[in-house]
Amino acid sequence: MVEVLMSARSRRDAQSLATRTVVVRAALDLMLKRGYIPTTIVAIAAEAGVAVQTVYNSVGGKAALLSAALDVASVPPEGGETDPTPLRARIAGAGSAPEILRILADWIAEQNERTSGVHRVIAQAAGVDAAIAELETRRSTQRLLQYGEVASLLRARHSLRGGLSDHEAAATVWALGHPQTYRSLVLDLGWSVAAYRDWLGKSLQGALSPVGARGGASDQI
Repeated sequence: MVEVLMSARSRRDAQSLATRTVVVRAALDLMLKRGYIPTTIVAIAAEAGVAVQTVYNSVGGKAALLSAALDVASVPPEGGETDPTPLRARIAGAGSAPEILRILADWIAEQNERTSGVHRVIAQAAGVDAAIAELETRRSTQRLLQYGEVASLLRARHSLRGGLSDHEAAATVWALGHPQTYRSLVLDLGWSVAAYRDWLGKSLQGALSPVGARGGASDQI
């Protein structure tokens, strides 16, 4: 009997997850096409083929939908060419400081390429919706904390530029890797993603590495 109940619960959980995924992807598609304000919950429900109440029950209101859409966009599609490994796991296996910075530049470039559309929607909606403004601030803070972990790792390896605090180093990465910087250089000015990635790697190296370790030289750890 217990096994039957657990099996039924597993099926319900799987169905709920599947429904949530369909709803979030519908919201993502519509918001990218129409923008945040013109996309209504009714339209999302119709696109997903569910009832309006199901949208609220499975995800929440529009702000929650946009937050979930950003999460979905940040993950490469199954079978995609980019590495789905989180940043923390990637840098944990790095053998040198230059490798950490290369991994960081690759990760930021991948994230910005995948999420540029959603970040554009967030930037536009933040000016008219307080909940989206809070979402934008919260996600920016999360990125800053992630970059602080990278700074701490570089310092532990004696590979962070002297006179630069972990917080300042994290802020430097945050500014260089900001989604708006990507949008300006790649989407507005026409840089290739490869050129952006190369610039980002060189800029991180120049800004964070000790003087003797710049220019791609191997760190002596």
